[in-house]
Amino acid sequence: MNEPGTEGVLLDQGALRGRLDDAPAWLREHYRTFRESMLGERDGSPFPCYFGIEAEREGDLLYAACESTTDPAALLRLRDVLVEYLDTYDDHADRAPLAVFFRPEGDRGEAHYHERLWNVLEFLHVHDPAPWPEGIPTDPDTARWEFCFGGEPLFPTSRAPFYDERRSRYSPVGLEVTFQPRAVFEGLTADTEAGEGAREAIRGRMAEYDGVCPHADLGDWGVEGDREWTQYLFREDGDASPDACPLRPTREHPKAPEGLLEPGAWRRFAESRHSGSASGPDADAAVTSGLGDD
Repeated sequence: MNEPGTEGVLLDQGALRGRLDDAPAWLREHYRTFRESMLGERDGSPFPCYFGIEAEREGDLLYAACESTTDPAALLRLRDVLVEYLDTYDDHADRAPLAVFFRPEGDRGEAHYHERLWNVLEFLHVHDPAPWPEGIPTDPDTARWEFCFGGEPLFPTSRAPFYDERRSRYSPVGLEVTFQPRAVFEGLTADTEAGEGAREAIRGRMAEYDGVCPHADLGDWGVEGDREWTQYLFREDGDASPDACPLRPTREHPKAPEGLLEPGAWRRFAESRHSGSASGPDADAAVTSGLGDD
């Protein structure tokens, strides 16, 4: 944690804030608007998720910046950050979500952000060094499905620039994804008194903050009829959002060459690309993963 630089490394709040003066302008703006939304108010209403407010206020959040939603080298760096995060988050704080800020890609519509989010999640799945956990189904059209990485189920909550009314999901700069391990919700699931109380409070605050009813897709993990994947990036326009989960995970492992599953594999790919000699199984794997350069 807190290795040199600002992009492609895992940072705690002190390190991130201490390096912002030397960070790219887009990252400075990403974090500024993120912090303002967590700790500020909208028409007198605080941000709906008080867990997020507390984590940012107390310095418990962890952060990463990713330079691209499609470039294989950048996404392999993000993969390494996520592996490190899963190894360290429970030693950092009781609740330590990982907020990932992606470099903005210009004025894009809703369909673009759905496509890019699922590109990122698919890349992570294909290049996951651990197999899909046995206790989680692989069919997204089930109540107990969750995106998994590193052997752990994760809840990735996304914010993006295309929201007009639903400001709790609005990020003016670009795509932003906050990863939370399912383990941090222990004792707060829908079948517990504490979980039911927390959800009622958050939904009430969400209606006040957004000025509209909570999204129809907002649900609870494990509750029959609810689906997790639809909550990762709420749809506004049905014609611009996927009708079915774009990710179809499998238990097949590994899905990529062993060389691409090693920490630091992004360096070899980046070096070969810059030298103009990207070839061989590593390069082929990046191409066949369905992802291209920006």
